[in-house]
Amino acid sequence: MNYTQLSANIQAYTENTESSFVAKVPVFVQQAEQRIYNTVQFPSLRKNMTGYVSTTTPYLSAPTDYLATYSLAVVGADGNYEYLLNKDVNFIRQAYPNPTDTGLPRYYALFGPTVTSSAISNELSFILGPKPDSGYQVELHFYYYPESITTASTGQTWLGDNFDSVLLYGSLVEAYTYMKGETDMMTLYNQKYMEALALAKRLGDGMERQDAYRSGQFRQAVT
Repeated sequence: MNYTQLSANIQAYTENTESSFVAKVPVFVQQAEQRIYNTVQFPSLRKNMTGYVSTTTPYLSAPTDYLATYSLAVVGADGNYEYLLNKDVNFIRQAYPNPTDTGLPRYYALFGPTVTSSAISNELSFILGPKPDSGYQVELHFYYYPESITTASTGQTWLGDNFDSVLLYGSLVEAYTYMKGETDMMTLYNQKYMEALALAKRLGDGMERQDAYRSGQFRQAVT
């Protein structure tokens, strides 16, 4: 389902084509996307990026679309990956109190907003412990919000193409809340949304995290 179809369906289901309502449809969809993406961990929400740290640049700036970390690794001189353990800033400061404590980093922590040209940005940065003793490539595997279907140039996204039911009913819940609609219809839309969300979680948090070789095939109990 592309955005044009989604918008048309929202208007058809709610029987509302008023200009003020239609203008709010992108907001309904974006709110639904945010709820879905914070409930189900689809692989499409993951991204990999590489960076660089050294003795003179020990802090790592987070990507502009960064939300949370899956993993952070340092690539050693031998090409091996060293996956860092997440800690608090105070742990790293206590473990390596002296700025001359350097080595291959083993820990990381969210340090706070990035400071550039004496200005504080909205983006976060990472502190590593110990401070890098040389230049290292780092690989960050992180969670982010994919582009909304409302702004995608093609009008299509992974969610709209593969699980349009949860996107449609999530948007209808937001739309009917805006309309202050009847309680029974709100209950129905929310029920449909929760049913679709359960199927989405089965895919994103279940089927996509296992295979038949490791977990065995699913077996329905026979009575």
